[in-house]
Amino acid sequence: MTPAAEALERVRAICLGFPESSEKLSHGAPCFFVAKKAIVYFHDDHHGDGRLCIWCAAPEGAQEMLCDAVPDQYFRPPYVGHRGWLGVHLNTGIEHEELAGVIEDAFLTVAPKRAIEAYEPPV
Repeated sequence: MTPAAEALERVRAICLGFPESSEKLSHGAPCFFVAKKAIVYFHDDHHGDGRLCIWCAAPEGAQEMLCDAVPDQYFRPPYVGHRGWLGVHLNTGIEHEELAGVIEDAFLTVAPKRAIEAYEPPV
């Protein structure tokens, strides 16, 4: 399995574990939704940028904090960065727990109250 395929499977497993979650192609890339709202886009060399990454919703202030603190891991993605979304490199050794936490924050930022109430965080 290629590194991109492995990364997609990792992201998919996390994203599809949320209530009301689904996956479909959006703008040519796998995108994960909760109650029809996008929470994570998966990108492999988007428009030739060389990145294996996700773009995800983020709580207010998280993008600036993480991009400043760990610029090798986090970045401001094009198109959605101005809305506070966060870019996360997947080929720089991010630990599973950290990735899962970032994606969980995306879920909690976007999901409707009923989905959040139905969510049981992993122990």
